[in-house]
Amino acid sequence: MTFKAPDSLAEQIAHHLAERIIRGELKPGERIQEQKVTASLNVSRGSVREALLILERRHLIAILPRRGAQVTVLTAHNIQSLCALMSELYILLGLAVAKSWQETLDLAPFLQIQQRLIASCERNDVKSFVEDSFNVMRAAYPFANNPYLEETVENLQPSMSRFYYLALEQRQAQMSEYLTLFGQLLEAVVARDLVRIRSVLTRYAERSCQTILSALAAN
Repeated sequence: MTFKAPDSLAEQIAHHLAERIIRGELKPGERIQEQKVTASLNVSRGSVREALLILERRHLIAILPRRGAQVTVLTAHNIQSLCALMSELYILLGLAVAKSWQETLDLAPFLQIQQRLIASCERNDVKSFVEDSFNVMRAAYPFANNPYLEETVENLQPSMSRFYYLALEQRQAQMSEYLTLFGQLLEAVVARDLVRIRSVLTRYAERSCQTILSALAAN
């Protein structure tokens, strides 16, 4: 595999390993050996170590004394804890958009994402649907203008992607429901209805959490 700029080599390695963890190719509890990663990707051991620290910060692995790096285990407590936190972060972003947009053109990125979500739903492309659901929050970053919030969400996003991937089949059955919620969210943002924004996003987070917990129980 060949890695190129602009991302740092460690970030690219971390992304590669994160995708394998998210897709379940690297199993919960499985050990990630620096030497094997170094050899398979033809990169330096120092870059691999840095990549593992990035993955630990993103809660995809744990680095344990004398045991090295291991893929974190999915538990109901972890899922509920992360979903509760992400719910509040989504609300912060939603409120920021509602308070900051000035003209209809400002909301164009969200309308474009909505059209892509509709297209993904129509062709049952749940992976693209999930990807664009994360693009919603990224479109909200400029409105919040809060680098700390953006960094926190980005560091937690891989773990949420892992949870969503676990629940892909269930989410496929519920895509139309999420589309309805997103439509309600856009209406609330346009109306600058802060109470409704919080209500819609809380319902979304709770529904997502239950979907992921059901998938975990079924595994």
